[in-house]
Amino acid sequence: MINSLIHPKQGDKANSPWFDEFLVKLLENRDRTGLTEMIREIDALMLTVEPGCSAAYVSELALMTPYHYLVTLESESHWTHVLRIDMNSPDLLVREVRAPGRADIFRSLNEVYPIGAHKPNSRYMGEIFRVSNLHEVVEQQKAREIRFFNQDQIRKLELPGNMAIVKPSPYTHNIVAYWERPPEDIRVYALGNSIILDEVNRGYLQAKEIQEELGLDKLIRPIDHLATRVYSQNREVAILEYLTLSSYYYWGSYDIANQNSSTNVTKSIHYPEERISPAKVFTAANHPYFVNHLVGLPSPTESFVRNYGPRLHHVALEVADGEINGLANIDYVVQAIRARGKDFLLDVIGSREEGLKQIFSSASEHSSLIVEYVQRFGNFDGFFTKQNVAELTHAAGVEENLRLLQAESEAASPVSA
Repeated sequence: MINSLIHPKQGDKANSPWFDEFLVKLLENRDRTGLTEMIREIDALMLTVEPGCSAAYVSELALMTPYHYLVTLESESHWTHVLRIDMNSPDLLVREVRAPGRADIFRSLNEVYPIGAHKPNSRYMGEIFRVSNLHEVVEQQKAREIRFFNQDQIRKLELPGNMAIVKPSPYTHNIVAYWERPPEDIRVYALGNSIILDEVNRGYLQAKEIQEELGLDKLIRPIDHLATRVYSQNREVAILEYLTLSSYYYWGSYDIANQNSSTNVTKSIHYPEERISPAKVFTAANHPYFVNHLVGLPSPTESFVRNYGPRLHHVALEVADGEINGLANIDYVVQAIRARGKDFLLDVIGSREEGLKQIFSSASEHSSLIVEYVQRFGNFDGFFTKQNVAELTHAAGVEENLRLLQAESEAASPVSA
């Protein structure tokens, strides 16, 4: 039997006795009932962008990531573009809402937050896990009081019909989906008609040509981790809920005291290589916003959640170790992409001596997601250094404050006649 508690905990963040007790109970139960064995890797990631934005976003991803445009699934109210690296890494499903006024539960999760409402259709949705026995996984999760969309709701939401989809988490606002796929079978999504959209394909091909000319295709590797931000009071329950829904284990937590924050990491029990099943990271403030005036610390993580809602903050991609013309690969990648007009929040931070270098891009105007690049040197096995995280968190907070001011300014402007 798999033992999800075999890995030693990393980090210096103290958890509550309640968390420590139920971490053991939940993982032991998950292992004993066979859920850990049945739930395998992340097969795909789902997100939605505003009407008219998907072609530009696919082009952006084609330059900045290893993803390739495969096909578009046409349904009544959405285009769903399937992006793929290979069958060893998760697909990316980029959904475009075709009608600006379309309302659904995912849009409603944006509309109550000041910056989220500014782009009501732009949000990361969640992960699709491959499972070996869909019926058994769903029945076991329902017995744990996990709630699923029914087939009629899935049809109305225009999500793939060959999946069981968990309703949005009250803690992260993300969904998790399960589907049964033999590992030797190709991924096929039961949704709409398969077509190639000329506009999307043209932008994709142009971006890939540039990426290859610059040599970026040999340097940028698949997704390393996904980082979700949650409210301070939901840190522990968000982690435990994800461990209940997945076959991940608790890697550990680090306290980033000077940014009033903590970084909490979960990893796949089955696949030590993140390119197959990315790590899932949860970031939360150490204190809620209303005591900031008493503790005298910044609170960029809590501010992000209050402005956007609980959601995915960034997608991190690994950069191959090595150098080009005396530059670390990550420095070369960032210089090349900057020269093509993509902004970054700060200069590359970290060093070979510290074990890794990292950087955040500006949030995409199409998806609101940040891309992180991370290059590890030698045998470095972690996701960050505490100083790096502090600098990245601060830089993201500065940009988010500017976006809030812009959203408030636009909201206050009189409507044109």
